Amino acid sequence: MLGNFFQDRSDHPLADPKELRRLLSGLPVDNAFRALDDIMGGLESCQGNELPGLLRFNIVRQLDEVAQPHLKRLSRDYLHSPRLSRSEEKRLRTIIHGFWVEVARQYEICLETAGQKDRHAEQLKPHLPLLTVRLIAALGAILKWQHFCYGPVEGVHWVRLGRPYLLAESLGFATKALPIYPGQGAVAYPAGEYLKVLLFQASSLDCLLPLEIELAERLITHLLPDFILSPESSPASVYWVDAAMPLPPVRLAQRPDSMTPTLRFFQPGAAESRLLALIHDIERGGEVPASLNLGGSYPARTVLPVMRHLAACWAPVPPQRQHVRHRVKHRVAVLPGLVNALVVLSSGFGGKPLGLPLESWIVENVSWGGFGATIQDVKGDWLKVGALLALQPEGAENWVVGVVRRYHRVSDLEAQIGIETLSRHIASVEVRARAASSYAIDAGTPGLWLQDDNPPGEVRFILPAHTFDVRENLEFDYNGRRVFLVPVAMVEEGSDYEVARYRATVAAPAKA
Repeated sequence: MLGNFFQDRSDHPLADPKELRRLLSGLPVDNAFRALDDIMGGLESCQGNELPGLLRFNIVRQLDEVAQPHLKRLSRDYLHSPRLSRSEEKRLRTIIHGFWVEVARQYEICLETAGQKDRHAEQLKPHLPLLTVRLIAALGAILKWQHFCYGPVEGVHWVRLGRPYLLAESLGFATKALPIYPGQGAVAYPAGEYLKVLLFQASSLDCLLPLEIELAERLITHLLPDFILSPESSPASVYWVDAAMPLPPVRLAQRPDSMTPTLRFFQPGAAESRLLALIHDIERGGEVPASLNLGGSYPARTVLPVMRHLAACWAPVPPQRQHVRHRVKHRVAVLPGLVNALVVLSSGFGGKPLGLPLESWIVENVSWGGFGATIQDVKGDWLKVGALLALQPEGAENWVVGVVRRYHRVSDLEAQIGIETLSRHIASVEVRARAASSYAIDAGTPGLWLQDDNPPGEVRFILPAHTFDVRENLEFDYNGRRVFLVPVAMVEEGSDYEVARYRATVAAPAKA
C-alpha cells in the first residue's frame, strides 16, 4: 500500500497502463507502415512532458519492442522490393530512420535522469544495462540508415554513442549479456554493441549498395565475438577511437594526438581468419552456409564481394590504390543512366546536348582508373553507388563512361564521389540474337561496346538490364563486318544496365 502511495503519477495518457495496452493492442497487424506511424505518435507524445524516469523508460521500452516486427517488415520492403519507386523508397527510409531518431532521443532522456541524485535515478538503476544497450543499438541503427543514403554523420553522434558505453564500463556491466528484445533469442551487451557500430563505420561502406551494407552489418554481428576492444594499444591494433570525442574511428596509421582515459583500440582478433575461411568455403562449395544468419537466403555471388570488401578493410595493411591519383581542378559534364549515355554516344555529340539532364561537377583528382569529384548541389535522388554515368571533361569532344564506386555526402547539398572509368573508347552498336540465316530480321538491342582494357579475344558490353543470357549468342554489325559474340560472364549489374563479357569473332568479308 505504501508503494502505491508514493508511486509517481503523470497526466500523460500513456501513463495509464490501460491506455498504453489499448494503443499496443490496437496497432494494425496487416499494415506495418501505419502501425509504425501510430507508434511514432506515442513516442512523440512523450516529448515536452515531465514523465518520471522509470515511467518514461517503461513506455518507450514497450513501444520499442512492439515496433520491431513492423520495422523488420518495412526494412525488407526497402531492401528487396524490385519495383520500389523513388518516392516509396524515401517514404520508407524516412519513417524507419525517424523511428530510431525518436527512440534514441527518449532513451537519452532516461539516461540523463539516471545521472541525477534523486529517487528517479535510483528507480532506473536496475534497468541501466538494458537502457544503455538499447540506446547504443538505436544510435547504430540511425547510422546505418544514414549510410543507406550515404548521408553525413555529425561528429556529435560519436559522443552520443560513447556516453552510454563509458557509463556501462564505469558501472561494471559493459560486458554483461542480456536479451536485447524479448522473443528474438539474441543477446547483446553494451561494449559489444558499441564495438559493432565502430566496426560498421570503419568498414568503408560508402562504396557498397544498401543491401550490401545490410549484409556487411550481419557479417559483423556474426564475427563480433572474435573482435577485441581494449583501452590499451597493441601491435595487432588496427583502429582507435576516443569515446568522448566527436570523431569517428580511424586507422592507427593516424596516431591519436594524446593518450586519454577514453581512448579505445580495436583489432580483428580471430575474425579476419574466420572470414577468410568462410570466403574459401563458399568459393569452393558455391553456397552460403545455412549457419550464417544474413536475414535471408542469398547467392554466393551477392555475399562474396561484401566478404572480400570486409576482409580488405580489416587487414593490418589497408587496401592500396591501384593507380596513383593526381590533384586537379577541372569541370566535367555528367549525364546519368544508360539511356542518356546511348543518346550522346550514338549521335556523335561533341558539345552540350540539348534537352538532357546535364550536370556540372568539379573533378579534384584523377588517375588512370578513374577520378574523384565534388558536387556542390546534389539534385534528385538518382545518384548512388553503382550509378552509370556518361562524362565529358570540359574542353574535350569525346564522352567516357564510368560508374559511381564511392559516395559520401558531406552535407545535405555537397557530396564527394569516386568514379571508376569503364572505358575511354566506346562504340554505340545494336546487338541481336544470332540468327541461323543472315537474312533474318531483328530490331536489335542498343548497347555500348567498351573497346579498351579487355582480355585477349574478349569484349565487354554495357547493355540494358536483363539482356545478358549465358545461353544466347549475339551478333552485331560494325564497319561492314559481322561480329559474333559468345557469352562468357556477367561482370556487374546496375538498376538500368548490366556489364557483360563475350568472346568475339569477326566474320570473313563476303566474296564479291
